Amino acid sequence: MDWPKGVDGLCYGGDYNPEQWPENVWDDDVALMREAGVNLVSVGVFSWARLEPKEGEYDFDWLDRVLGKLHDGGIGVNLATPTASPPPWFTLAHPDALNVRPDGTLQVHGSRDTYDVHAPAYREASRRIAAELAGRYADHPALAMWHVHNEYGSTSHSPHAERAFRVWLRQKYSTLEALNDAWWGSFWSQRYSEWDQILAPRATQYLTNPAHELDFKRFTCEAMLDHYREQRDILREAAPDVPITTNHVFGQWVPVDQWRWSEEVDLVAFDSYPGAPDERAEQQSALHADLARSWAGGRPWLLMEQAAGSIHSADGSIAKSPGRMARHSMIHISRGSKGAMFFQWRAGRGGAEQWHSSLVPHSGKDTRMFREVVEFGNALPGIADAADAPVEADVAILWSPESWWATGGHASLPAKIDYLENVAQIHRILRDRGVTVDFAAPEGDLGKYSVVIAPTTYVLSKAAAENLRWFTAGGGRLVASYLTGAVDENCQVWTGGYLGGLTDLFGIRVLEHLPQPAGEQRALWNFGGAERFCELVELRGAQCVTQYATGDVIENQPAVTVNPFGEGEAWYVSCKLADDAWDRLFEALELNGPGLAGVDVVDRGRWRFIINHTDAEAQIGRIIVPAGAWAVDKRPD
Repeated sequence: MDWPKGVDGLCYGGDYNPEQWPENVWDDDVALMREAGVNLVSVGVFSWARLEPKEGEYDFDWLDRVLGKLHDGGIGVNLATPTASPPPWFTLAHPDALNVRPDGTLQVHGSRDTYDVHAPAYREASRRIAAELAGRYADHPALAMWHVHNEYGSTSHSPHAERAFRVWLRQKYSTLEALNDAWWGSFWSQRYSEWDQILAPRATQYLTNPAHELDFKRFTCEAMLDHYREQRDILREAAPDVPITTNHVFGQWVPVDQWRWSEEVDLVAFDSYPGAPDERAEQQSALHADLARSWAGGRPWLLMEQAAGSIHSADGSIAKSPGRMARHSMIHISRGSKGAMFFQWRAGRGGAEQWHSSLVPHSGKDTRMFREVVEFGNALPGIADAADAPVEADVAILWSPESWWATGGHASLPAKIDYLENVAQIHRILRDRGVTVDFAAPEGDLGKYSVVIAPTTYVLSKAAAENLRWFTAGGGRLVASYLTGAVDENCQVWTGGYLGGLTDLFGIRVLEHLPQPAGEQRALWNFGGAERFCELVELRGAQCVTQYATGDVIENQPAVTVNPFGEGEAWYVSCKLADDAWDRLFEALELNGPGLAGVDVVDRGRWRFIINHTDAEAQIGRIIVPAGAWAVDKRPD
């Protein structure tokens, strides 16, 4: 399926909210979009109250006029179903359709995402508004894509959720005996004798059951996916040739398995909001882009949202320096995105996000920000052909949503584990070495990779374990770090040495977990250092690559090992390596590329993208790129 329908070249634009502005602004918007090279905008994402001011009463006249103006201006529309923010009349009429927190607090209207995806009234209202939009706009010439909902991730612990959860559990386990076994129900007298005894995970006096928590996230993921499918199918029936997507948002709080969801969309759409003001913003952008491309599995994907002029860090918004907006956009385009989209087009005068940076600032077009927007938008047609070439990678990092969920602050772990940081650290060091990587699902196809890295893949199913065994036996090099395969898909410990039952693959047994004091580093012989977490390992055929040089129990014990297996080899890292130690390991594995620290270099067929984030000139091959600039080189055949 071609996408977006009727939009040539790279997509450029963002969320457009004309309902927030008087109509005399709309013509100015279209004129400015044409000046900036905008060819696609998302419309209607949060417009439910305007589209359906009263239940069953619709006002589409304003949207008709907006879509007409955009079409006349040559701008395609990514038309959204507005179900992420129900209108006030709905929540007043259906208070049971509001989400409930784990402590039982009923959230109230007044923000976004005030809905319970399990509530029948909400599901029915969502289908109804989607059907009205489909019936009116399926044949509209401006329609380039459908955009279902927005940033799925709002969890509810309501009675509706509990009833649906029990149905899901009965389908999964069939019997209470099987559920009690999977959840290790004999601990703390948690065996259930009736299905109705099972609740959504609630705020409790002490620790909750990790298997219960993990299953509830899986269930919520499927419930939200069902909500997406209901709307998608309505839209598909009305307009079979128009692509349909929803935008992934990234966060540990989001119970979305992106591998699972990506099978259900026509293109993967991703919202990238780095959370650090320094060079980590570029690192996070590259991580996001490689994840999105990998979720898409070779199919189209699009950067649907980013902030134009600021970075939203924990310390508040930080302004992007000149050129940084273009460089962040190019990180995504170089790594596979079919364009660069933003939130939002015009900065709002009021509302909760009135200070969110936009393509058109409050001060209007005569601003540095808008001049950058115009300059970048007019440069994109010159590289449109390059973006059709595939991004090739020979190295994959495993991405396990369930490991992220299961380690997200759960106190039953042997120590505090930051799964995302462990993944990001490996990705960052490989990027600094100029190595472009894919991500892969633990149960996914690993056949095209020479090296697969499993960073703290805590939850490892039997199927995933066998997949890693097959990959290594066939000639691959597997690198796994501490706590990989600690538990199975039910959060039950793999006994006999952990490792997902793969002690023969790695040629070791893990005997003990040895969390270390924060801020202290354990030296490794000729290999850098380890921090925060170590394991006591017993060799069972593997060779010791380096040992711990310090530490009472672990001194002179194996820290990194390698074991031949079939045609390949399995490496095990029994600790949280510091950056220099990972760099030495990747040097030993001969993982090298053309890049420099602070300079992204990504090859796509004959095209080479070079993005210089440093304050010095950089030369890659024959190309010299000024400080803070980017270039695209077409190499000779």
